[in-house]
Amino acid sequence: MTHPHITAQCRIDTPLGPMTAVATDKGIAGLWFDEQAHHPGPLDVPVKPDHRWLKSADAYLRRYFEAEWPAQRSLPLDLHGTPFQRAVWQALLELPAGQTSTYAAIATQAGSPAGVRAAGAAIGRNPVSVLVPCHRVVGADGSLTGYAGGLERKRALLLHEGVTLNRGLDLKGQLQETVEQRGSTQGRHR
Repeated sequence: MTHPHITAQCRIDTPLGPMTAVATDKGIAGLWFDEQAHHPGPLDVPVKPDHRWLKSADAYLRRYFEAEWPAQRSLPLDLHGTPFQRAVWQALLELPAGQTSTYAAIATQAGSPAGVRAAGAAIGRNPVSVLVPCHRVVGADGSLTGYAGGLERKRALLLHEGVTLNRGLDLKGQLQETVEQRGSTQGRHR
């Protein structure tokens, strides 16, 4: 983890597995599932489960997994990345629970309509899983695509939020899941 001002970390248990949370004095700077891609590994940071932002993240996740859909804006974030990455992560924060978007739409919203691959890379490097909802981004055809926390978790998060998944065969005869598409957004808005 390259964030220069991390002051505390803790472990948070969730129905989808344990997570590591880290915070600065300004807010949550990282939240990863165990074995997630880009997990920073062991951190040389004090374990402080009573840190105000870590306690807030734990409470947020408990409410989220109880389907209370707390407003993310109630929890300060201190995201460290390039200006483009931060623009992509800000676009993700605009997606409410139960609504999905595409990589192309996120790239456009971040100010780079031609930067679909760059947006995908920024989404994959999202340091704050669930709170910055990268799991709500799907392929242009509605297909479930990569998720640093694993496709099973992405599927579980989308189903938890009420997104309808359709199963079918792709052109190669392989089983494929897609989100139900409705107008300019996909999924169900709560």
